[in-house]
Amino acid sequence: MKKVLLLLANGFEAVEASVFTDVFGWNKFEGDGTTDLVTVGLHSTLTCTWNFTVTPEMLVSDINVKEFDALAIPGGFEEAHFYEDAFDERFLQVIREFNKMGKPIASICVAALSLGKSGILKGRKATTYSHPSSVRKKQLKEMGVLVQDDYIVVDKNVITSSNPSTGFDVAFLLLEILTSTKNVNQVKELMGFH
Repeated sequence: MKKVLLLLANGFEAVEASVFTDVFGWNKFEGDGTTDLVTVGLHSTLTCTWNFTVTPEMLVSDINVKEFDALAIPGGFEEAHFYEDAFDERFLQVIREFNKMGKPIASICVAALSLGKSGILKGRKATTYSHPSSVRKKQLKEMGVLVQDDYIVVDKNVITSSNPSTGFDVAFLLLEILTSTKNVNQVKELMGFH
């Protein structure tokens, strides 16, 4: 069984987390059944960007990164205090440990800023929220990242993306890395993606 750690910061965007829970949930029941996803946070209760609360299955303090095969991180909103957790040293250390072991790391939208802050993206290609009105790409560049204008960027074991609409594509890409193209195509078809 391949275990995915879904790392949630307070103020995360629910839709960006739900693509991972749904894709990996569908795979568990309708795909090849080889994946399990575990929600993890710094606090026993987390509040999403749009104000509903979530109870993660585990706390960061209780996990052993060696037991997981991949890391997934949704983005969130500054106004919902996302960066307080996303830039917390305990949060960043989880990212560093996954990267040190060369395990897949998938992030959506501004979650790339956590990767940048952790130091794992220095001199590497990545993207983040790309709307012309946003300062996020500039912030990522200031972290030593080779910022790209692409929809999704893959650099070795790290996937970054440019906005919330990339969510399903990022989740399917991570599933493909952990299983197979054939399996992903089956899950996509069952979920109505054509």
